[in-house]
Amino acid sequence: MSKKLTKNKKKILDKISSKKKYSLEEAILLIKEIDFVKFDASVDISVHLGVNIRLPNQMVRGTVSLPHGTGKNICILALVPKDKESEAKEAGADYVGLNYIEKIKSGWTDIDIIVATPSVMNQLGTLGKILGPKGLMPNPKMETISVNPEKPIREIKSGKITFKTDRYGIVHASIGRVSFLHQYLLENIKEFIKTIIRNKPSTYKSKGSYIKSIYLSSTMSYGLALDLKSFVNK
Repeated sequence: MSKKLTKNKKKILDKISSKKKYSLEEAILLIKEIDFVKFDASVDISVHLGVNIRLPNQMVRGTVSLPHGTGKNICILALVPKDKESEAKEAGADYVGLNYIEKIKSGWTDIDIIVATPSVMNQLGTLGKILGPKGLMPNPKMETISVNPEKPIREIKSGKITFKTDRYGIVHASIGRVSFLHQYLLENIKEFIKTIIRNKPSTYKSKGSYIKSIYLSSTMSYGLALDLKSFVNK
C-alpha cells in the first residue's frame, strides 16, 4: 500500500511545480490528474485576503449559491417552533424541533448548519460556547436566521454555502467534487471569487492587494497556486 502511495506521489510531483502559478483552467485539469484517492474527493479553495483580521469591521463573511452545488449532502438542523416544523421538514431539514437544544447541551453537534427563526434565538444564548467555536450559531449575515426558515433550508440544500475569514485572514470552502465536469468547477469557482470580491469591506484601505493568493486542492492532494491575473482583478 505504501509503495503504491509513493509511486502515486512521485507521479504527482512530476506534474506540478511549487514555483508556478496556474491559470484556473490549468489548475482544474491538474487537480483531476493528480487525484489518487479511491473516493470522490472534495475540491477545496483557499483565498488569502489582505484584510486586517484584528478589526471586526474587516471580517469577510457571507453566503454564495454555487451554480452546481458542492456535491455534498449538507446536514441541517432547523430550530423552529411547532407551527414551522412541517415546513422545515418538507424543505429538506435533516433534524427539526426545539428538543434538539437539550441534545446540543449534552454535546451533540453532528450537523453542518443550524437554521433558526428569530423567535427561538433567545433560547440559544447558553449554547454560545458550544456552537460558536464550531461556526454553528445561526447568524443573520449568514442568512441562517429567518421568519421563513424553509427558504434558507431549500437554498442550502441546493448549493448555497457560507464563508468567513479565519484568524489568518483566509477563507476556506469546498466548491465541488473531482468528478464534477470541468465547466461546473470553473463556474462554481468564478461565482465564489466574485462573491468574495463583492464582500470586500468598505473599510478596506490598504495599498496592497485585497486578494493576496488563491490555492486550489483536492482531498489529500497538494495545493496549486492560481495566477490571479487569469481571473481576478486585484
